[in-house]
Amino acid sequence: MVDVGSPASVASDVKVAVRDLTIRYGSHVALRDVTLDIRENEIFGIIGPANSGKTSFLRALNRMDTFTTEMAVDGSIEFAGHDINKIKNLYALRKRIGVVFPLPVGLPLSIYDNVALAPRLNGVRKRSELDVIVERCLQRAALWDEVKDRLKSLGSLLSGGQQQRLTIARALSQDPDLLLLDEFSIAVDPVTTMRIEDVLKELKQEVTIVLVTNLVQQARRLADRTAFFLMSECVEIAETEAYFDGRVQDPRSRDYVEGRFG
Repeated sequence: MVDVGSPASVASDVKVAVRDLTIRYGSHVALRDVTLDIRENEIFGIIGPANSGKTSFLRALNRMDTFTTEMAVDGSIEFAGHDINKIKNLYALRKRIGVVFPLPVGLPLSIYDNVALAPRLNGVRKRSELDVIVERCLQRAALWDEVKDRLKSLGSLLSGGQQQRLTIARALSQDPDLLLLDEFSIAVDPVTTMRIEDVLKELKQEVTIVLVTNLVQQARRLADRTAFFLMSECVEIAETEAYFDGRVQDPRSRDYVEGRFG
């Protein structure tokens, strides 16, 4: 695996440090010997064909192996300087790591209560404080103007794109330091996708973002650096634009980006 990140960006603070990460499901190896750093306040893209280990990588970052009996994780992952495998309070860890899945996961609650759930679990009880949090998170997810007059309506009645933005608002209600997005636009129309992308560009000023996408042009629009996963291997890590102007070192990276396979 090669990393052709620029020297200037290497000096940035490291938010997530992954070393020799291998993920197995029974005898199947989903990801093998991955070593990489994700920097503070960057959008770190991950591209590659299906079954390359991209989603498994996100699952490992959020310790989802704890609830998946067949999933085994070897190697180390440090988040904000702490080995996540030594953190006993998983709830405290996941409060700092928000996750948005490919399909919107709406809770059977009102729009308001979807966003207010995590703050309530964290002890926020005053309605005035919850109102501020809900409005702020819906604003950050570019949804407030569309739903502010119907906050008591069920979140499940929103359109698919609105539900995905509600999922982002709910993830942001935890005030995470790290936001993991797994194919967030798979069920979202192009116009809404572009709106969410604009949101993510603004959010990276506050949150480190890891973006898994099958759309190489989406990675180009959003990611500061991008890793290319192929057949359980991290082939290459580079400044994203390097994939498109011929500066990547592995020919497999160029072939994938240019659509020769995948």
